[in-house]
Amino acid sequence: MLFTRLAVPLRSLQKLTKAHRWHHTSLTNELIENMDKKATWDRFYTENGSKGQFKNFEWFFGFHSVKDFILPVLQTMSHSHSGPLNILDMGCGTSALGPCIHRTSPCAVKVTCADISPVAVKLMQKHTDSTSVQPCNPSSALAFLELDCTQLRGYFGARSLDLILDKGTTDALVRSKEGQVKAGEIVRQCLQVLKPSGSLLQFSDEDPDARLVWLEREVRRAEPAADVGVQEVGELRGVSYFCYQISPRTSEKVSKSLYKNIEH
Repeated sequence: MLFTRLAVPLRSLQKLTKAHRWHHTSLTNELIENMDKKATWDRFYTENGSKGQFKNFEWFFGFHSVKDFILPVLQTMSHSHSGPLNILDMGCGTSALGPCIHRTSPCAVKVTCADISPVAVKLMQKHTDSTSVQPCNPSSALAFLELDCTQLRGYFGARSLDLILDKGTTDALVRSKEGQVKAGEIVRQCLQVLKPSGSLLQFSDEDPDARLVWLEREVRRAEPAADVGVQEVGELRGVSYFCYQISPRTSEKVSKSLYKNIEH
């Protein structure tokens, strides 16, 4: 049976060592221990890109599992916005999340899919160039960017982004040997490049009892101050997933109906 997309929960990586998806056990072990390293991801996407026909690789789940979270947020943002919404898919890998938002959003969006691995970026750019896709809104745009997400402030201006999406990037960092410090720095940089009305959405399989404590600790050190909220996305293959929303405290809460706000 052929799948166009693979979806893998991070907590299942060790179980997948023996599965047919990865024939190189050393790669899987390296991935688990060094998910904060560029070389690890270059090797990972080189291995996956060498298997012939391109396939989007999805951590956790694909776009259709979260479109009902993302598209209403964009629609609400667009009501008080002139021009395309600026969206960053942070640590995109070869996920179809960003391209699907570009293709299906009724409101105009400028989607930037950024990853630390130039291998992943080139694979996505090549696949997009070879596929003729017309976005739902003719003013929408899609771009791919090689970027270390600990360097967001060096590329994006202050208060320049409307929405930042993180599907598994923070999870990869906090579970690696040296990545937790980087993950906290990324959250703080996200808050600096988000517009006052913007939000960072983290999709994760980490339980709120752990993730909320960590997020609240990190945003206390952030400028501007921020609010944190969470809602369960649902269960897939026996794993529960959550959406964490981190927003500058001055922002209008564009998704009040979706999130329980956690006050600090």
